[in-house]
Amino acid sequence: MKLTLHPAAAPAYEVYAYTGGKAFEANKPTLVFIHGVLHDHSVWILQTRYLAHHGFNVLAIDLPGHGLSGGDAPASVEEAAQCIEAWLDAAGVQQAGLIGHSWGSLIALEAAARLKDRITHLALVGTAFPMKVSPALMEASLNEPMKALRMVNVFSRATLAAPPSALGPGTWVYGASMALGRRVLASNPQVNVFHRGFVACDRYANGLQAMAAITCPVLFVLGERDQMTPPRAAQTLIAQAKTSGKTCHVVTVPMGHHQMSESPEQTLKALTTFLSAST
Repeated sequence: MKLTLHPAAAPAYEVYAYTGGKAFEANKPTLVFIHGVLHDHSVWILQTRYLAHHGFNVLAIDLPGHGLSGGDAPASVEEAAQCIEAWLDAAGVQQAGLIGHSWGSLIALEAAARLKDRITHLALVGTAFPMKVSPALMEASLNEPMKALRMVNVFSRATLAAPPSALGPGTWVYGASMALGRRVLASNPQVNVFHRGFVACDRYANGLQAMAAITCPVLFVLGERDQMTPPRAAQTLIAQAKTSGKTCHVVTVPMGHHQMSESPEQTLKALTTFLSAST
């Protein structure tokens, strides 16, 4: 699905959203899926196809400047959050749930805080706050992106031979993720979206204030063996959600940072249970 965004101070541009193989229907509840650094809509393939065939509109987006979307790649979490409002306006969606992974979880959090009652659900997958990036990885993403990509895909995996339940027998999740990263990096020859995304994660400072400001139920889906955003790194956000009186659910799934492909069924179950309990 192609949509046209109309930024206030920039030319309009087209962006892409995957709809899970179903036509968009305005009378259905809508879920927006937001990917992380050097990813695109395809990381949500199992979860989006299931939900699209079970009563939801699905918009799994390619962030501007990534994959099949035009526009300038966001340089901050706040800038990316503004894009989410533009997406909803372009699709004619009054209310939606937001589901974000890693960097996308920070974008979803910030957007939910800004959009208040327009957001019905907030699911943060593989999240942390602050989401600091190691200096070695930051430097490699700028000057040796292929080295950084290998580092990320080792750190992101609990095992390099995870059960291939996301895409079927014979799937090599590490190799597929490497190929995805190369493809997304090559999709924008003007900007190093790898480094830009890491800088946005590292500099985001509004997490606790954003969590206090949201008005919807929130779900945390954390990887038991996640080395990129370990469960302990989400505890400040979880504590803020509970202190602020939010309806808060925390689910820990097996494996590492790529919850959607390493623990696909468990991640999907966490989402469906949350959506049904909070609807």
